[in-house]
Amino acid sequence: MKKKFIQVAVFFLVVFSFLICIISCKKSNEMSLDEISIATTDGTAALLAKTISKPWQGEEYVPGAVGGVWNSSMIEDPKTFNLIISERDATTSSIMAHMHDYLVDYDYVKKEFVPNCASPEIIVNEEEQTMSVVYTLRDDLYWSFYDSTEKIPVTSDDVIFWYDEIEGDPEFRSSAYNSQFTQLPDGTEKRITIEKIDDKRFAFHFPRIDSNPLLSTNRNFGPKFLFEPAKKQGGVQGVLDLFSVDTDPKKIPSMGPWFLIEYSPGQRLVFARNPDYWRKDSNGVAYPYPETKVAQIVSDPNTQYLLFKEGKQEVYTPRPEELDEVVNLQKQKVGNQTDGWTVFNSEGDLGAPLWSFNQNPIHKDKPFYNWFSKKEFRQGMSCLLNRDRIISQTYRGLGAPKYSFFAEANPFYDSSIFLQYKYDIKKAEELFAKIGMKKNSEGLLVDMQGNLVEFDLTIPSDSTIFSDIATIIMDECAKVGITVNIRNTDFQKIVEQLSSTYDWQSVLIGLGTNYWPTQGSNVWPSDGNLHLWYPLQESPATEWEARIDNLYEQGSSTVDKEAAKKIWDEYQKILLEECPVIYLVTGRSFVAIQNRWDFSNFYYDNIGGANTSFLYLQK
Repeated sequence: MKKKFIQVAVFFLVVFSFLICIISCKKSNEMSLDEISIATTDGTAALLAKTISKPWQGEEYVPGAVGGVWNSSMIEDPKTFNLIISERDATTSSIMAHMHDYLVDYDYVKKEFVPNCASPEIIVNEEEQTMSVVYTLRDDLYWSFYDSTEKIPVTSDDVIFWYDEIEGDPEFRSSAYNSQFTQLPDGTEKRITIEKIDDKRFAFHFPRIDSNPLLSTNRNFGPKFLFEPAKKQGGVQGVLDLFSVDTDPKKIPSMGPWFLIEYSPGQRLVFARNPDYWRKDSNGVAYPYPETKVAQIVSDPNTQYLLFKEGKQEVYTPRPEELDEVVNLQKQKVGNQTDGWTVFNSEGDLGAPLWSFNQNPIHKDKPFYNWFSKKEFRQGMSCLLNRDRIISQTYRGLGAPKYSFFAEANPFYDSSIFLQYKYDIKKAEELFAKIGMKKNSEGLLVDMQGNLVEFDLTIPSDSTIFSDIATIIMDECAKVGITVNIRNTDFQKIVEQLSSTYDWQSVLIGLGTNYWPTQGSNVWPSDGNLHLWYPLQESPATEWEARIDNLYEQGSSTVDKEAAKKIWDEYQKILLEECPVIYLVTGRSFVAIQNRWDFSNFYYDNIGGANTSFLYLQK
């Protein structure tokens, strides 16, 4: 299964890469709501009839045969091969995932954590209201190098060093840093500590009971024998300088399924199968099955599509305007057919892109700060978000409005808790009037000081879908006299703006999925380094943020589900009322895969995504 939900506080913009890498679209004429409803129903049914639904339902994977080359593509060159930097760079993260692994995995069918490269044991001390999680690493875990017999055992020291000296050092600004602290009943904070038991066992000690301790402690990590000397010699910068793109890839150790063996800037990356990887099939053969994986660097989505049609790329996620062609040109596999491709569908994404407004007081002297800091303004903007039009014009009708805060798969999702500020221009104008905004003689909206209500909307420069959404937002806002200036910005620049410079006004991004209520410990609490609208607050800036902090901490330590539901219900209601983020829509997903691969181990759903980890060539 894919490790889609095992990253703890590493709840960062790497998830956003999905949106900017594979989705794009063209504009179409605006439709009425009735036309949208008819087109959506008829179009979806016709497409689904020609595609295959194959969600993973807990099936065992059948053994396959080693061999072949897996061809893929990526939109840009990596910035580094450094694991800690990969938290803030989607491209690096996707590369490093080939060479690292997590402690536990999550079985989303059984809805429980399962051992991965370690087995956990939870120990609760009811008397002291504390708990510990003891992990035991597998005996067959090694840091190894390509084309070398050298194998260095993975030990507790690696995990402990990474937790204490990398993620636990605030100088690294790790997105996992905040997850190391928990709030006690008296309001003080205390760190979750880690202790070595022996070479293969270590324990995380919680100063209070945690509702989901495996989520809080699950992580990947780097080798101590390389990162510790780098830190001792060069400090934080010494660690960050380790494994730059100028490094010989063959010198980078792997404990994962692949070795990185070649990097040609602007051209490609090449990975080689790790025959010593611990995960094996029922015949004792290590995954993955392909001997080699080649990732071409192709920035143009049209070229990626062409490569797929020519059979030079194994999997392709069609953009909305390509979907008809991809579906109609397919040759659904019959028997051992190897030519052409087959299209699969999923029920739709769990997450959704969102719209947010900068409330950082470094901008307190600017008019937009005064607007953005008022909930009536944010609520009004939500009322100007025409989700039906977005679905029609950018998702080809294959989507649904996102009105909830938690995803439907979240254990505390409640369909009766939803956003009250849906598309309604009249209601938007009423909300603006409450904070003294009115139209001037030219029909433009002005605030109480006479400032024109005008602001920037930052979007990723290489995402056509966000460009189209932004255009719709700009048009809808113009109907009430608001001017929106679209700012196409490089993705890495957006990361920098959100995490360090804070020089943005409003933004369209994706922040992953609230699959668990405690997911995003660096986003929703006010002191989080990705508390999007105003990060790293020394104390909550508003009463509602203080209440969110309190509810988050209560919910994080409440094991009783009935009691926890009351907490998380209030939590969702506040966020949906205050609108610090406004979710847009969820899209139905499709993926096409070349028929030369045996589909016995291929599954595709809205939780695990397209699981290609266990594919092998047709015999």
